[in-house]
Amino acid sequence: MAGPMMPAGPGAHHAMPHAQAQMQQQVQAQQQASEMAKRRSRKPTDRTIPDGVEDAIIGDGVQRYKQLRDFERRLDATMTRKRLDIVDSVSRNAKRFKTLRIWISNTVEDQIWQSNGLNVDSFDFSSNLESSYRVKIEGRLLDEDDDSEQDDKEEQDAAGADAMDTDGPAKTKPKAPRGQKYRFSHFFKALTVDFDRSKMRNGTEQSVEWKKPERAPNSSNLPAAADFDELTFKRSGDENTNITINLYRHEEPERFELSPDLAEVVDMKEATRPEIIMGLWEYIKLMGLQEDEEKRNFRCDDLLRKVVGRDSGYIPSLQEYINGHLSPLPPVKLVYTIRVDEEFHKNPEPTIYDVRVAVDDPLRQKLFPFIHNPQYATMLKEVASLDDQLAILVQAIGQSRAKHDFLDAVSKDPANFLRNWLSSQKRDLEIIFGEATRGGGELATGDEWRRGGKGSMWTTQNARESVNVLLSKQPAVPR
Repeated sequence: MAGPMMPAGPGAHHAMPHAQAQMQQQVQAQQQASEMAKRRSRKPTDRTIPDGVEDAIIGDGVQRYKQLRDFERRLDATMTRKRLDIVDSVSRNAKRFKTLRIWISNTVEDQIWQSNGLNVDSFDFSSNLESSYRVKIEGRLLDEDDDSEQDDKEEQDAAGADAMDTDGPAKTKPKAPRGQKYRFSHFFKALTVDFDRSKMRNGTEQSVEWKKPERAPNSSNLPAAADFDELTFKRSGDENTNITINLYRHEEPERFELSPDLAEVVDMKEATRPEIIMGLWEYIKLMGLQEDEEKRNFRCDDLLRKVVGRDSGYIPSLQEYINGHLSPLPPVKLVYTIRVDEEFHKNPEPTIYDVRVAVDDPLRQKLFPFIHNPQYATMLKEVASLDDQLAILVQAIGQSRAKHDFLDAVSKDPANFLRNWLSSQKRDLEIIFGEATRGGGELATGDEWRRGGKGSMWTTQNARESVNVLLSKQPAVPR
């Protein structure tokens, strides 16, 4: 048994009008969209000059217009191809290799030979006077240093020239914006230092470790701990010590070390995943290993069989086949001897290493504005508006040509033209209203009614309109 009906809440009576209002808005939006579609369908789009116009005008305007249209088509094709090339170049994320020069040096503090001959027994040394050394690791790109020095020299020359011209204080010109400035820490995600265990005192182990912190969310800048050119650490010691500095590379996209079997196929020892997949695909095509019936399958020769592990493979699964053949790149190992003796520090010399690192192609940064230019969409709208205006003008020219042909035919033979024109209008009206008969009479004995194909009467606008009129006159079939 149903319970008593509960009265609706105070806002229930507003639900129905609100739903009706939403439905009305949806109907209006659909009607507006339909009307806009109709307008677009009626809008002229043909920008080709009708045939015969050049015979009715003075000058070579039509020929010049056609030449401009041909040039526009070639220009559009060239610009589209170039834009696609730019997008492809940016999306490939091509890399260039440069030389990162690393200087390793060390200074010493509170060593025995630095006591200036004082008797250590007559003084009470505190713990902070323990012998120690400080190691500095510094790295810079060679090309960037050269560019910076050249730019600074040009700016100084320009400033000196200005000072000579004005006899006043030199005014430094504002520096032009440069590309991305690479720092030493940008190329590595971690750094560790291994000490010679034979020099450890009382079994204590020393270690140095740095890991790059993660970038803060919604931030384009790196934290200070991940944006530096030099790293310094201090340790206690009064003996020369051998250390090994391990630099773990940070690359985007990540590069891997390939197994000997995979390296023999793609002819690369280090590569990214996309480069390896592309190398395998090129090898399959070059050796003709793709199946004829199913292009996604391929046969394995002796070299591919070592990578895939079977006699045939599936091209979409190339990513899975290479997983077991990739390993992280080994760290860059820099060997250095920490010198604490007096003889070395009379004229200390740093130890220098050159490391090959990958950087973004500078052209890629310059191509970004061409792709993400906010004025590009505005320019396309302006071009579309000009095309619409041009189509309207061409339509007007076509109508003027029809009027010119009409008046020219009247001027040559008025009587026969009017007789033929009235007959044609009468025939068109009978066709439109469906009153024309076939099999007899003037209107159905012509060859144009018997001939079919592309140029027949049945493909004209009048025939299509007459069919539409006949369909609209048919009575509705009751359901």
